[in-house]
Amino acid sequence: MRTLLIAGNWKMNLLRSSAVELAQALANRFAQPPEGIELLVCPPFPYLIPVHEVIAGSAVQLGAQTSYFEPPGAFTGEVANEMLVDVGCRYVIQGHSERRHVLGESDTVVNRKVRASLQRGLRVILCVGERLEERQAGQTEQVLDRQLETGLREIDAAAAGNVVVAYEPVWAIGTGVVATEQQAQSAHAHIRNWLASRYNPEFARAARILYGGSVKPQNAEGLLAQPDVDGALVGGASLKADSFCGIVDAAVRARASAG
Repeated sequence: MRTLLIAGNWKMNLLRSSAVELAQALANRFAQPPEGIELLVCPPFPYLIPVHEVIAGSAVQLGAQTSYFEPPGAFTGEVANEMLVDVGCRYVIQGHSERRHVLGESDTVVNRKVRASLQRGLRVILCVGERLEERQAGQTEQVLDRQLETGLREIDAAAAGNVVVAYEPVWAIGTGVVATEQQAQSAHAHIRNWLASRYNPEFARAARILYGGSVKPQNAEGLLAQPDVDGALVGGASLKADSFCGIVDAAVRARASAG
């Protein structure tokens, strides 16, 4: 059975005091990891160090929300993967829909970022997903195929073993709308089949695929109970300890029901 990953993406939210308070609450609650579940928080860059200081020694790991593909140098405003490793990050998110559709990152840029992060020893959460008009046009699988094909270009199976794919339907992010359990499972199954064809069936069976898109304690258990859903990339609900812990509790129940 694959280890579930519950990852909190704090986006551009919180201040130092509230970030540390949230991190402390999670560290207190999860001194030890729930069986079969991995926990991760991805604060804004300025709070990586204080959050890491608070969660150190707990089951909560540190991640970042993006990074640049170049090594340290003259790139004003960017953050290098080496810097993330230096402050304690284990993971980095790449290709989040807001990076793609708000800030203009192309599939090619996402691929360069993924490759650079892997080369520097970080695990990557590679986000893929379609817009509302693409789903309505029946193009969901085409969009996923394109983003996966380019996003994982020149990445062999050994390196891709450190990639977690996150399916995030753009139309369900921050809207309060969530994909149905059937819609989520269908997209996740398609991604797993794509990974089997790109690499091999054994690789695909071991790969983790997260769902991201208005995940809350109320809908998490049903989503996480789907056979190809291996965790959640949580946005707004990760900003409060009670709601994030509620999603983790839902993951525990879903895992127990799966046997």
